Amino acid sequence: MRMSQGVEWALHTCLNLSWLDTPVPTDTLAAFYELPPAYLNKQLQALARAGILTSTPGPRGGFRLGRAAEAISLLDVVTAIEGAEDLFRCDQILDKGPGQHAGVDYRQSCAFAQAMRGADLAWRRELAGRSVADVRAEVERAHPESPADTRARIAELRKGPASR
Repeated sequence: MRMSQGVEWALHTCLNLSWLDTPVPTDTLAAFYELPPAYLNKQLQALARAGILTSTPGPRGGFRLGRAAEAISLLDVVTAIEGAEDLFRCDQILDKGPGQHAGVDYRQSCAFAQAMRGADLAWRRELAGRSVADVRAEVERAHPESPADTRARIAELRKGPASR
């Protein structure tokens, strides 16, 4: 299983926004990690549709967290970017094999489908049990300077290239 880069970008952006009090434009957020603004904007729009971020239009606008970091699970972010579909899709190939039984839903009886579903549920439980605030607390313990460094870098990026 491999998630898109957008998940990593979205998670880090949510963490950074949790340290900021004002909306931040896409271009500024993209410049923070040297990401392509158009592609990051697609991820930010998906987060906004999911209610994770809010968007404020205008020259002082941008994105900010749509709810408290404690109320945003890692699963919320992954689902907003990747969708809610199961990681494993059973195409019921047993239906074509020997010993097939008409009318049997192999998604329910296939041992592989059940094992994969169990793993998927465990993965989702783990992500649902961790919030952006949990990760923020871990980062702040390991790197206490991160909130101030993030605020300073965003302020610098907002001033534009002439100030750098």
